[in-house]
Amino acid sequence: MDTESIEKQIKDIEDEIFNTQKNKATEHHIGKLKAKLARLRAEVDRRKSAGGKGKGFAVKKTGDATVGLIGFPSIGKSTLINQLTDAKSRVAAYEFTTLETIPGMMRYNGANIQILDLPGLISGATYGKGRGKEVLSSIRSVDLILFMIDAQHKDHLELMEYELHSAGIRLNQSKPDVVIKRTGHGGLNINSTTKLTYLDEELIRTISSEYIVNADIVIREDITEDQLIDVFMENRIYVPAIVVINKIDLITDEELNEKRKKIEERGWRVVSISAKDNMGLEVLRDEIFSALQLIRVYMKPVGKKPDYNEPLILKRGQKIEDACRKLHRDFKRKFRFAHIWGKSAKYPGQKVGLDHVLDDRDVLSIIITRQ
Repeated sequence: MDTESIEKQIKDIEDEIFNTQKNKATEHHIGKLKAKLARLRAEVDRRKSAGGKGKGFAVKKTGDATVGLIGFPSIGKSTLINQLTDAKSRVAAYEFTTLETIPGMMRYNGANIQILDLPGLISGATYGKGRGKEVLSSIRSVDLILFMIDAQHKDHLELMEYELHSAGIRLNQSKPDVVIKRTGHGGLNINSTTKLTYLDEELIRTISSEYIVNADIVIREDITEDQLIDVFMENRIYVPAIVVINKIDLITDEELNEKRKKIEERGWRVVSISAKDNMGLEVLRDEIFSALQLIRVYMKPVGKKPDYNEPLILKRGQKIEDACRKLHRDFKRKFRFAHIWGKSAKYPGQKVGLDHVLDDRDVLSIIITRQ
């Protein structure tokens, strides 16, 4: 089937979903339509990607983490990245000032955080408008997204959220806890380890049959039909995000509080700033560091004091094994034991192994075999 025929099918399915009354009697039919729609959209994207690519916005990731700064044109992104980093992004009060990705490095709490000023995201980006496909492709590789919106504009956040969702980017969500093991026969064997309030077995089978014939499926959290479809698509990206309200100097405190409240009620982390006047930027830096789940570990050479000037930057939940890997390629191979001081230690100077989980501001001394 050619791409044009698939796109017509997509349009027909979209119309059918829109025109179908949503109730208990139609939920299985709509679930099947949604599953088929996601599969067909992915096929169109695959064919178009295979057909050739224009100039992209690829930037080599460096530092301890990478943040993508996105927003509609003329929102103040270039001003912000110039304030936060060493970048030199062109600033002007008209659309499409930034026509390529501008990288900058923000130094904070000892971490080197790369921030990418991406070209303005506009409505229709998912379908390639304004080089939207390339912008969205760049966003898929970052560790955190900053949604920059105008304090005077009420629709920008919803529009950008829609564009990213359509591109398979899931914000402030975790990957659904579902295990799918394909089998050679036996049909679909479905089990759940928790009570499901959004799905029943028939709906799970209806959706699953669009993608697989034989498989063992174990669902370990209470997910929706859309989340189940995401599991089968296997191309979804899960990224934390922060909303940055810019130009707060142009509205009253009452207006700002009302805007913040509405956004926070939807579960977003919100920071209010004026990039032009350098207002709220220290709070934003701290929120970025926190959202990235970064921790600082201070190295203590044997018999010497800890180095508090240049911490080793790791992700929360990482272990001494990860610290060894980041310090030197031979450290894990030569590792004997380590001493730890700080929140993760049961007592000061505790002797620990490679699997010890580190915490922020721990002091670490690694003992290796000398050869």
